[in-house]
Amino acid sequence: MTYLEWLKQASSTLKESESPKRDAEILLGFVTNKSRTFLMAFSETELTQSQLDSLNTCLKRRQTGEPIAYITGVKEFWSLKFQVSPSTLIPRPDTEKLVEIALEYLPKVPCEVLDLGTGTGAITIAMATERQDCLFTAIEKNEQALILAQGNAKYNGVNNAYFLQGNWYKPIKGRKFSMIVSNPPYIDSTDIHLSQGDVRFEPRSALVADDEGLADIKVIVAGATKHLNQYGWLLIEHGWKQGEAVRTIFKQNGFQLVETHIDYSGNDRVTVGRWFKP
Repeated sequence: MTYLEWLKQASSTLKESESPKRDAEILLGFVTNKSRTFLMAFSETELTQSQLDSLNTCLKRRQTGEPIAYITGVKEFWSLKFQVSPSTLIPRPDTEKLVEIALEYLPKVPCEVLDLGTGTGAITIAMATERQDCLFTAIEKNEQALILAQGNAKYNGVNNAYFLQGNWYKPIKGRKFSMIVSNPPYIDSTDIHLSQGDVRFEPRSALVADDEGLADIKVIVAGATKHLNQYGWLLIEHGWKQGEAVRTIFKQNGFQLVETHIDYSGNDRVTVGRWFKP
């Protein structure tokens, strides 16, 4: 069977997917270790039996709904490659909006940034590649995820970030930062989307929070008042319906210049606030 024949067959098999053709191309490139350009240019190339066996295994996994990123073990974010595993969330384009906004608000001079619940390390690593003059501290409570994040930093050549294991602010008692960023769990446990799509396979602990998805956000905002420098910024990613509630939490904790930014789909996604203590 040729590359082209397999792609046609696989695309038909994955017709329930949101992007069957692209899924098939990614799986074929993963198994053959060839670029998309190569696959198209040499579409008449015959697959070996070993490759066909591997492709069939991947195809069956994808048919069950397992995310492509977990099958290949890799996901692109901010034009960087990240290793992923079922112990972490899969980096999403919406979180690139958080990185984009954080870089806009980051002081132009060298400073320190804290990333809470770093997962794959995507936010820290993306920012660290853009601001090599700054020092980044990333905290993650899951040991497997922490090891993965450290590996991703090394793979992407980041040496201005280090990673600590712990729950939210516990590992950095007494330290203060010019900016705190976080993409915490913010989905309510009753949300029907938890039984749909990729999230079915992602760790619930990284997705779900009590208090209608706001519990961890409340902890982060309250703790930020003790760990931000004067005029420091806090940026939190949240659900598309949570903008108003998150702005209220920021203001109740004394933050100023509170504003919610929309993501690339036009939905509320990132709320920012500046810490000022008279």
